[in-house]
Amino acid sequence: METLVINSGSSSVKYQLLDMPSGRVLGSGLVERIGEETGKITHKVFIRESLKEVVIEERIPDHKEGLKKVAALLTDDEFGIISDVSDVKLVGHRVVLGGEKFSSTTEITPQVKEAIERLSVIAPLHNPPNLTGIEVAEHVFPEALQVAVFDTSFHHTLPDYAFRYAIPDYFYTVHGIRVYGFHGTSHKYVAGRAAGLLGKAMDEVNLITIHLGNGSSMAAVKNGKSIDTTLGLTPLAGLVMGTRPGDIDPGVLLYMAGSLGISTGEMTKILNKESGFKGLTGFNDMRIIQEEYEKGNEKARLAIELAAYRIKKYIGAYIAAIGKVDALVFTAGIGENSALMRERATRGLSHLGIAIDNERNNAAAKGERDISSADAKIKTLVIPTNEELEIAMQAWKIFGSK
Repeated sequence: METLVINSGSSSVKYQLLDMPSGRVLGSGLVERIGEETGKITHKVFIRESLKEVVIEERIPDHKEGLKKVAALLTDDEFGIISDVSDVKLVGHRVVLGGEKFSSTTEITPQVKEAIERLSVIAPLHNPPNLTGIEVAEHVFPEALQVAVFDTSFHHTLPDYAFRYAIPDYFYTVHGIRVYGFHGTSHKYVAGRAAGLLGKAMDEVNLITIHLGNGSSMAAVKNGKSIDTTLGLTPLAGLVMGTRPGDIDPGVLLYMAGSLGISTGEMTKILNKESGFKGLTGFNDMRIIQEEYEKGNEKARLAIELAAYRIKKYIGAYIAAIGKVDALVFTAGIGENSALMRERATRGLSHLGIAIDNERNNAAAKGERDISSADAKIKTLVIPTNEELEIAMQAWKIFGSK
């Protein structure tokens, strides 16, 4: 059955069409630069096992027009894969924040949309475009079941002592300020894959999953459930990211506001768009930073060592939280492709049972692989994430239960 997965951002829409329940990818694409003078659509389809690709550059005024163009491409005589939009029976939407209300995947109703909108106060950069994608998809694919898959739902198993902040109680009870965590769809997917590779049931596996991309996070997974994670109320805490700082002393922000006169609006911009790797080096692309590192650029060296040290600290903390750990799992763009970051993040951890094989780590390999040294007590795995497939699988369960 044709299932469309949509990840709607502020100026982009990423999509993938899959056959479910097989999980076979039929087509995929990206609509970007929505609202700018010239937009871009990159559309790929697999027709009789042959890949066809088309790139269209033209103005895309809004998300509605963007998804209309996607629907036209999916039904196009040359680049299409379905005969009519009614062939799409299921649409799964990535929604970043579900708060405490949504602990699992859910069918989208007017009440669900209202709740997603209310949560936009906490996730102003993510939930509004996610909601826009839902509303547009309802119009473009009116006969499909629309399902929301929340990034935060995997972390609903955090104990209260892991998700609460030590601030006055009413900030939690009245305003919902707590750790929600993000990237849950990715953490759940790679945890499931790791369990299979290790020959364990999901409810038996203990892992530290390390999602490293432009946005990064780690999760402590005990008996298949998330018990701690590095991102908090917002996607700003924890690890060093492309443009976000990760952990920072709250007093720094008070000093910036009180003594330097930086407004909350400017601070939001600094913390979300100008910090992390970009703030340290001027670049937010790890490929460029590694090239600069190889040239002896001191800023690049500091950025990589700082980021790796942060990962290493959380590895130690999560081993303490979990107890016996079966494996570390690196995933996402940097986690899957940066041998340097994996090596730096695990260097000096042999006393904890963690050691990687340099030849395996540096091999130009793709896909799921074990990069552990032969004598490592804790495996180190590299598992490519597949959030689209995880979203489709979760949405399929909702469809199958109706």
